[in-house]
Amino acid sequence: MPSAVPPCDDDARYLALKAHDARFDGRFFTGVTSTGIYCRPVCAVRTPRRENCRFFALAAQAEAAGFRPCLRCRPELAPQAAPWSVQDASGILVRQALRLLDAPEAWCDADSAPLVARLAARMGISDRHLRRIFEAALGISPLQYLQTRRLLTAKQLLTDTRLPITQVALASGFASLRRFNAAFHAHYGLKPTQLRREGALPDAVEGGHAVRLGYRPPLDVQALLGFFAERRIQGMEEVEALTLRRTVRLVNADRVHTGWLEARFDPTRTQLLLRTSDGLQPVLAQLIARVRALLDLDADPEAINAVLHPFFPQGDGQRMPGCVDGFELAVRAVLGQQVTVAAARTLAGRLVAQFGEPMATPWPGLDRLFPTPAALAAAGGDALGRLGLVRQRQAAITALARAVDEGRLQLHASSDVDATTAALRQLPGIGDWTAQYIAMRALRWPDAFPAGDVALHKALGVRGVRQPARAAAESAQAWRPWRSYGVIRAWAGLSNQ
Repeated sequence: MPSAVPPCDDDARYLALKAHDARFDGRFFTGVTSTGIYCRPVCAVRTPRRENCRFFALAAQAEAAGFRPCLRCRPELAPQAAPWSVQDASGILVRQALRLLDAPEAWCDADSAPLVARLAARMGISDRHLRRIFEAALGISPLQYLQTRRLLTAKQLLTDTRLPITQVALASGFASLRRFNAAFHAHYGLKPTQLRREGALPDAVEGGHAVRLGYRPPLDVQALLGFFAERRIQGMEEVEALTLRRTVRLVNADRVHTGWLEARFDPTRTQLLLRTSDGLQPVLAQLIARVRALLDLDADPEAINAVLHPFFPQGDGQRMPGCVDGFELAVRAVLGQQVTVAAARTLAGRLVAQFGEPMATPWPGLDRLFPTPAALAAAGGDALGRLGLVRQRQAAITALARAVDEGRLQLHASSDVDATTAALRQLPGIGDWTAQYIAMRALRWPDAFPAGDVALHKALGVRGVRQPARAAAESAQAWRPWRSYGVIRAWAGLSNQ
């Protein structure tokens, strides 16, 4: 996701470091030459002397320069960011590669070398060219970036959970415990066991696990959770005060993992406490990434607000609600076509009650999973019709489920946006509004725009004109490249009237 350039020079970064400015958390890291440690801008330790500071856009760059992560501010907790200052063709390729490498399915692939070749092939370039543009733009290789992601993930799991070290190694993408131990010692000069703490985060319930996740302020927690509360599906989701709970199914390497999560915001620390069940232990790294997307924890408010604040002065803390599973979000988008939010929620509840699998959680009433693509592909029109779905939505859900189940359609943040939205529009009952809505929330595309949305027309004052969709698109040109966020803010403005 595009990000504003951090403070423009090292002196400005040093001022942000002295102020412990959380707005720049994850947007740069400071290597301290006198200690060999690198820190986040929010680190509470005494600010080092200016001449002892080196600044890096990425944690991987700091580690490649020989610095080790701070054990106090813990760089693994920082929200993700990427350098977006390079705007030429190579810079675009680097950004695309980073987007793909940031998907846990990539950095939890134990076979690193072929991964780079596969990544390059997916981008339509040679692996040699990928390495060359990475080195030119970032000063590191794709494998160095990937290794840092794995090691920092392992560091977080070692510090915050009681997972066995072998499980930590596998969950972080290492093929064996031996390779994990060797890489950890080589990079950090520590044995993994040295990061175990007696004061690890408390378990949510017996058998649960907890980790902390950072985000950049401002973040309007009430607005974000209110969005989910208004759309919560009975039996599958709960929202309470600063907390979101839901059931989860994740598929990794053809293995299905089910369980629950509880995400509780801690605004005073600009952190989220994520608690998960035992069944999700093997995919905890993937789940962390899904939750970060669900709650948009990696957003860069400074960049977004620089464009949108003049149009939405009350919306600086608004985030883009994401999803845990792209297929689930797509089905919910179909159910929401041309009906109210309350009606869509009712239909989704019936769908989950009829086709979702039962499961146990610590909370009464939170007891079902969202239906699988296979289950909805096999459901048939009559069964869907009995839930109150009209024929058009029956056909759309069936076609969508078959496409996902057969692997012809993938709905996640590393999917190609243009190709995926085009494929969605080819399915019966799915038009541009639904495809753009899915791009906003499942593909995590910041510049999606459902031009035909009636509520958006009202917010923009173009209802009743001859071509409202065209007028809306023209009005929103000034929101680019953050039109998705503009849409969310426009909708929120209507609900507050």
